[in-house]
Amino acid sequence: MITAKDIISLTENFNNRIKSLHFTIDAYVYNPLDYAWEPHRAYIEKYMGHTVKNVFLGMNPGPFGMMQTGVPFGEVNAVRDYLKIEMPVREPREYNPARPVTGFNCKRSEVSGKRFWGLVQGVFPSAEDFFKDNAVLNYCPLVFISREKTAKNITPDKLIKSERNALEAVCNEYLSGILAVLKPEDAIGIGKYAEEKLRFILGEERLSHELNNPRILSVTHPSPQNPKANRNWAENVLCGLKSGGVWQAGE
Repeated sequence: MITAKDIISLTENFNNRIKSLHFTIDAYVYNPLDYAWEPHRAYIEKYMGHTVKNVFLGMNPGPFGMMQTGVPFGEVNAVRDYLKIEMPVREPREYNPARPVTGFNCKRSEVSGKRFWGLVQGVFPSAEDFFKDNAVLNYCPLVFISREKTAKNITPDKLIKSERNALEAVCNEYLSGILAVLKPEDAIGIGKYAEEKLRFILGEERLSHELNNPRILSVTHPSPQNPKANRNWAENVLCGLKSGGVWQAGE
């Protein structure tokens, strides 16, 4: 039987390996598993100490979501009001002044997180009910913010190949370990990038067999930069999840 302590231990080891990586990209590297560890740990302790039916996987933190709160898709209001988590967040050692970390004092809303947790709350008014059978993770914990005044968010796929491969190797090992303990029946990529990572990890015969060949699915990423997400995103995703049997029609 797994416990939250098992996942915390995996995550601490993951964070140590992430911190040992070196990046030459002209950007500030934010690691919320470091400076926002307390709310992230609280998220694990409160919601992830058991096996689940479904795992939802995102790509990496948004600048007004997990980068601020330490929680996947962690739009401040959703984390505070729905997940009932609010804890101090430290200031990163280095950051772009145009993109500071103010934690739960952040006034900007992360659209992706607002849409995702809004969908979840619409189906599961109680977060405890949602997490009985579901878990939400991010593939990569890092945020890359350009050093320019524009503070552009740079996605991990833009890293040079050798550094991207090193980062993905660590993320793949962590994801494999988390899936092995959560033992989902369905693994849902939030966006194509996350779906590809799930297919890569679960394509390994040993892990797939160990988990009884979970289904791999995907939903449209809720980012406003994705044109498909800006029209009835929640309704379309909910319809797909229910028709695919991920969530029951009555939920």
